Amino acid sequence: MTESETTTPRYGVDPYLEWVNGEGIPVIDGGYAIDLFTVETGHWARVDTKAAAVHLTGRGDFNNMFLYEVAPGGSTGTIKHIFEDIYYVLDGHGSTQLEFPDGRKRSFEWGPKSMFSIPINVAHRFFNAGGRERALICATSNMPLVMNTFHNERFIFDNPAEFIDREGQENYYTGEGTFIPIRAGNHLWETNFVPDMSVLGLQSYADRGGGSSNIKFVLAEGIMSGHMSEMPVGTYKKGHRHGAGTHVICVTGHGYSLLWYEGDTDYTRIDWHHGVVFPPCDGQLHQHFNTSHEPARYLAMGIGNVRYPFTQKKRQTMIGEKGQRQRSSLSIKEGGNQIEFDDQDPRIHALWLEEMKKAGVTPGMDAWVKS
Repeated sequence: MTESETTTPRYGVDPYLEWVNGEGIPVIDGGYAIDLFTVETGHWARVDTKAAAVHLTGRGDFNNMFLYEVAPGGSTGTIKHIFEDIYYVLDGHGSTQLEFPDGRKRSFEWGPKSMFSIPINVAHRFFNAGGRERALICATSNMPLVMNTFHNERFIFDNPAEFIDREGQENYYTGEGTFIPIRAGNHLWETNFVPDMSVLGLQSYADRGGGSSNIKFVLAEGIMSGHMSEMPVGTYKKGHRHGAGTHVICVTGHGYSLLWYEGDTDYTRIDWHHGVVFPPCDGQLHQHFNTSHEPARYLAMGIGNVRYPFTQKKRQTMIGEKGQRQRSSLSIKEGGNQIEFDDQDPRIHALWLEEMKKAGVTPGMDAWVKS
């Protein structure tokens, strides 16, 4: 018999899953949502800190989430890679130090509710400035896309390629940025670092209803997407759908979301507060409801943005084809991805009114929905 006949054939391989399961860190697998503050981490030798990989049901083919726990007064090791991340600080204060290929160094300080991205393949490490408390940072990344494309660890982590065009302006590391007006729902804030997502200025997004506002991001000239949305007190958004992999994390307030597919007679409910993350599945309708006494903000992180849509589905959803509106704010009746308030299941509003009563919050949807 030949060697090929005696060797078990390799087929149906997911190189990313093979890799991450060999890294020795906890891997959370499945479920629609999780409170990141409750995730168990373990030492990750590659980064020299505690970490976990978070794989929720709706993460799709391209994205995952890593969770980093940096010890009090500690730091991570230095790491660089050719996949992209959007980092969000759940807890703690510290700094990020970057070293560019020509030896230049930059650093910036972060705290709870900061967001940032590292230019691709730039060496970096995190420092926890707190002497008593851990720092907890989550990162939505396109590592599965990159590893499943190249399935070569050295290519990803030990690549000499320089991406000078990704560095961004000096003030992009100080909390400043460039506002790029496009149209409601697609206005951009270009930067590498936002010190506090809870106070970042947003733009009106009337098409999503309920007094909604948002801003989209271009971060480190990358293909990862991020947007911040807010629901005023006593309001909720229109139901909508998009592709998989968009990790939604609550930043301020609390409330719940309903998830369902067209034709379903029941809903999956996710209650959220700061630290709860969930990525709706591909094509899964979902709707967000604020039940708190303050505006509720959430950060959505995935792949494909207004500058670089990445996939045809993203281009249709976010940009629209020539002569057509973007599908994200177009009614399902017209071939889009949104359910108008007049077309939603009456049970949705009735349930929300019950929740408002329980929470002692005055409903504020009369301008959009008839009770």
